[in-house]
Amino acid sequence: MKLKRLFILFAILSLTNCLENHKNLQAVKEKDLIKYVNPFIGTGGHGHTYPGATMPFGMMQLSPDTRLDGWDGCSGYHYSDEYIYGFSHTHLSGTGVSDYGDILLMPTNEVRFNNGYDGKKGYRAHFSHENEIAEPSYYKVHLDSTEIDVELTVSKRSGIHKYSFPKDSKQIVILDLEHRDEVLNSKATVYSNTEIGGFRHSKAWATNQMLFYNIQFSRPFKNMTFLNDIGEGKKVKAAFEFDTSESTVLEIKIGISAVDEAGAKKNLDKEISNKTFEEVKIEAQNTWETQLEKIVVESNNEDYKTNFYTSLYHTMIAPNLYQDVDGRYRGMDLKIHQTTDFDYYTVFSLWDTYRAAHPLYTIIEPDRTNDFINTFLAKYNEGGIMPIWDLSGNYTGCMIGYHAVPVIADAYLKGIKNYDAEKAFEAMIHSATRDKLGLKSYKVFGFIPVEEESESVSKTLEYAYDDWTIAQMAKALEKDDAYKTYTERAQYYKNVFDPETQFMRGRFRNTWFAPFDPYEVNFNYTEANSWQYSFYVPQDISGFINLLGGKDRLEANLDALFTAKAETSGRDQADITGLIGQYAHGNEPSHHMAYLYNFVNKPHKTQEKVHQIITELYKNAPDGISGNEDCGQMSAWFVFSSLGFYPVTPASNQYIIGTPLFKKATINLENGKNFTITAKDLSDTNIYIENMFLNGEELDRTYISHSDIMNGGALEFQMTSSPSNWGTLENQIPKTEITEHLIVPVPFIAKGEVAFKVETEIVLENVDTDAEILYKLDDNDYKVYEKPLTISEPSTLEVYSIKGNTESARITTKFYKIDPNISIQLETEYANQYNGGGNNALIDGIYGTQDYRTGTWQGYFDADLVATVDLGSKKTVNNISVNFLKDQRSWIFFPTEVECFISNDGKNFKLIGNYKFEEIKPTDEIDLKTIEFKLPNSNYRYVKIIAKKLGQLPEWHLGFEHDGRSWLFVDEITIK
Repeated sequence: MKLKRLFILFAILSLTNCLENHKNLQAVKEKDLIKYVNPFIGTGGHGHTYPGATMPFGMMQLSPDTRLDGWDGCSGYHYSDEYIYGFSHTHLSGTGVSDYGDILLMPTNEVRFNNGYDGKKGYRAHFSHENEIAEPSYYKVHLDSTEIDVELTVSKRSGIHKYSFPKDSKQIVILDLEHRDEVLNSKATVYSNTEIGGFRHSKAWATNQMLFYNIQFSRPFKNMTFLNDIGEGKKVKAAFEFDTSESTVLEIKIGISAVDEAGAKKNLDKEISNKTFEEVKIEAQNTWETQLEKIVVESNNEDYKTNFYTSLYHTMIAPNLYQDVDGRYRGMDLKIHQTTDFDYYTVFSLWDTYRAAHPLYTIIEPDRTNDFINTFLAKYNEGGIMPIWDLSGNYTGCMIGYHAVPVIADAYLKGIKNYDAEKAFEAMIHSATRDKLGLKSYKVFGFIPVEEESESVSKTLEYAYDDWTIAQMAKALEKDDAYKTYTERAQYYKNVFDPETQFMRGRFRNTWFAPFDPYEVNFNYTEANSWQYSFYVPQDISGFINLLGGKDRLEANLDALFTAKAETSGRDQADITGLIGQYAHGNEPSHHMAYLYNFVNKPHKTQEKVHQIITELYKNAPDGISGNEDCGQMSAWFVFSSLGFYPVTPASNQYIIGTPLFKKATINLENGKNFTITAKDLSDTNIYIENMFLNGEELDRTYISHSDIMNGGALEFQMTSSPSNWGTLENQIPKTEITEHLIVPVPFIAKGEVAFKVETEIVLENVDTDAEILYKLDDNDYKVYEKPLTISEPSTLEVYSIKGNTESARITTKFYKIDPNISIQLETEYANQYNGGGNNALIDGIYGTQDYRTGTWQGYFDADLVATVDLGSKKTVNNISVNFLKDQRSWIFFPTEVECFISNDGKNFKLIGNYKFEEIKPTDEIDLKTIEFKLPNSNYRYVKIIAKKLGQLPEWHLGFEHDGRSWLFVDEITIK
């Protein structure tokens, strides 16, 4: 019996000792983690963040507005500005489009309704950063122009302003409901001399946004003035004056709601009620401290810790709660719904955040991830489709893919399942089976042709990845047919891979879009060029390697990516920033690329590149983020990578090893366990991994699994100063590969002119050289392709491939014959990315469509069109016409004037007519216009068309402030 007691005592002591040792292994915070958060990071450069007060994933973002418009004013604040216009209650973090800025309040000492943006006297005030403080849930600034101190703090759906006026100064507060985006309607109702309420209904990116508010003053106002004596409409502004003898301090409490005024008041009463400013601030900052404690890091480098906790903070300020305290919310049908089963959210920047932010949430926010997915399904029920980029009950129509799908699959495969999985799978399939956004042709052909849809390469690649995640979910749910279908679709990336250049390219009438420049930013890619999308096959890296011709080719291509010249051609794309060669860290398509070296047995190159990105492209400074922060994605990359691993393929449950930034880090999990990462002998030079250990056992693979983290334990890096052999063997590298239901890629026209003059030789190829190619011309039977074809008449070519019992899709291409006697001379240069098919585009008989991005139009940037058509000999001419496109949102305007000339010698031209366009007016409508010139039957050889550009954009156009210049788009000069 004594032995048994001794054994039990020994076991208890051993367990206690083990737990104590494990506890000692954990990272320890040296001071409050909120002290490491610098909300000014990202407010300069192109980060587009805001410094104001907000709660984790909260509804209210109470922040100063220093910029009213422009790309770098998307968050309402830019560090380079000198004036504050006021403090509004909704802001977006790190986006590329401006919205929000609702319900502006501004303390001042004069009744002025002009904001001062026009340079005239107004209520704006000068400020300096020396007198500005920003912390999680707290912001303070001194307004130099009025000597007023402003402090802000928040709860989830409500907040408090605290204004300290100079003694004996007038105490005025301006309410401006016109501020920021276009007002559809607004209202301010005075309930008493301490309470007002109302709403703001506006249009911007979210085209039908509704926000209600309830404002309560800590002291009664003695005077109130409306602009134009109107409290409702599109220009509602009010001034409230307070008695200076009562106090120099005024507090304003405000609640907001997307539902109604009663909801705003209830939110305020429930969250703040009679609490003091300091009480609300302390509660909010305690909440932030708990949030940030989910990951504790140790380092002697204060900047590294500041970058880390600011990044973690940025991952936690979006998506945003969009539900009142009673569970009511405004759905995607703009009707009122209610749920108490989960929290409902908005602001899902999914093209960005599915890559790393949402995978991070599966580790540190699994409960909230369930809420996100339940939100997706609610939006699917309310609006008919899961969100792509939703904002305030609105589908914005922004970005590509259906990336709610990988978020669901990634969560489900990681065991996060507190939602209706069957309903989720139904919604995933629904997303993938629409006909819009290129999906119709994607489903039929296995890729999106350039002429069918803009950004065709990027959409094909991202759809293929999304489809792979559907296949993985189908497999888990034992849905064999769906697994087969979406495994096949996951391989459609093969159809946009050009084996000759080894780049992903657009297929234009089943030829490769040409001329091709991988540096060129054009309409075939989304915010990128071919360099930045040609490595995007996270679901089948092994298959991609096979297409390239082996691991050596992928390694060489990656080396070329990082050492290429760091500049782009073609369209100016502000999002392409943070360039290392053509790796663009400032935009999301590049984010996985540094980790691909692990897949080719060269993990030391991943370690080099990741360390470079972490230490050079993230700084403790206002411009410390190399691109738009993008609702947490840029920051999530840093959080993951600084811990030492990254989710290259969400839904694979693998994290690829990089290199750690911290000597010790502990992830404190919601399940009560923790995962601690240590890096021995880590230094600025010791960035390479010598070996690794997982829970004391040697780890010789260059990846870990999700379960390794969630089960708790310890990951240990042993660092060294030079590359080692760790992780270089074949059985040590990560793999993503598709081995079932292999497809046959679609053959392509490697050589041949779709519009030719005399004849053209057609060469057919397939990326799979083992696949047989079959073709037929016009109504003839199919034949096996064995050698090049030559055609000399207008023809229709149909092709497909076969391998074993598997066939590819069938593609039809029409070939046009241009009169060989006709030629065209262009005296002005068109833009290559809008070449319309080349020099003969204006006489090839192929007409442009309403979408300028489908490659059928010839575009001229800030240049006139001067084109001379040579008919080859004198011919009877009685009608000349030319087509133009207008899409003013895209800076494409009709010309101001079109002139038509005729000649017989090509030197002396006679004007036969001119057409002047009407005055340019703001419109979002796309329009095509045919300009026609008629003349009596006469014999002429030459026809010259001059179309005069608009040049500088009109003052009302968004691009005017940037000295923007117009595009002129033309197609098909027809001579009868």
